[in-house]
Amino acid sequence: MNKKDIPNIISLMRIILVVPIAYFLWNQNYLTALILFLVGGLSDGLDGFLARRYKWQTELGVILDPMGDKLMMLTAYLLLGWHHLLAWWLVGLVIFRDIIIVAGTLLYKKFIGNAKLKPLFISKLNTVFQIILVLIIMFSQVVNLNTLIVDGIFWLVVATTLMSGYAYINEWGRRAWNILKGNEVE
Repeated sequence: MNKKDIPNIISLMRIILVVPIAYFLWNQNYLTALILFLVGGLSDGLDGFLARRYKWQTELGVILDPMGDKLMMLTAYLLLGWHHLLAWWLVGLVIFRDIIIVAGTLLYKKFIGNAKLKPLFISKLNTVFQIILVLIIMFSQVVNLNTLIVDGIFWLVVATTLMSGYAYINEWGRRAWNILKGNEVE
């Protein structure tokens, strides 16, 4: 093992952390799930920081990091939906957006070429709001929170999920169209 492996090890630990998060969410132990989810979220920031700061990026890390993020979020959203703490239509919207992004990436790669598109700002903002919503909902099960806070973050997730999905479709569609017309090089 060398230093370049540290971000990948952190990502692997985040993937493994999904199991106890799921267990505690399933059993409605929201305080423990909240702490573990927070640790997972902080580990996401840490592995990304280390990879960029010290140029420890690897091809494996490009796969592990988003996989850890998606597994953690998908687990949290599905189980919070299962316990009726999140509206099922929002859970579906979040999952549908992720399916569109994955399908778009695969289609782009198949018909256009390597999809070297970086995450859009609106997508990063959406991820932040999704994480905050999960944390706030779990926290609200431990202490009494003003519903305006939860509702506000809820609608920010709805808005940024829709905007992010549209932005990816628009960006990738525009780029694919320009490449096919010969106006832009891959």
